[in-house]
Amino acid sequence: MKGVRGVFAATLVLESIVVALSLLVLSKFGDGATPLAVGVILALAVAMVVAAGVQRRPWGLRLALALQVVMVACGLLVPALGVMGVVFVLVWVALLLLRRDLAGKMARGELPSQQLRDP
Repeated sequence: MKGVRGVFAATLVLESIVVALSLLVLSKFGDGATPLAVGVILALAVAMVVAAGVQRRPWGLRLALALQVVMVACGLLVPALGVMGVVFVLVWVALLLLRRDLAGKMARGELPSQQLRDP
């Protein structure tokens, strides 16, 4: 499952980049780049990078999923974040389905065992 946690961490880093890049287009929509909106976007991007670093912890996945809820909820303040939040929720649903499928295959022993090589 280490590989799956790596995918979760990479997804969070990429998501934080996308959230931070939304600052570039924020002035084109709605009220523009208000200090509150900029602060929320920066805080969310930093929180995602931090969450990527703690994916090896037992609560790391729960933190990542909580950030997805926060991102969708921030759509009330910055509508672009809500739209991106919905897109990334779909990505996380796909990742969780992948994780469930992989765990099931591991439990049933359907994955090929890794061959040990002599040095």
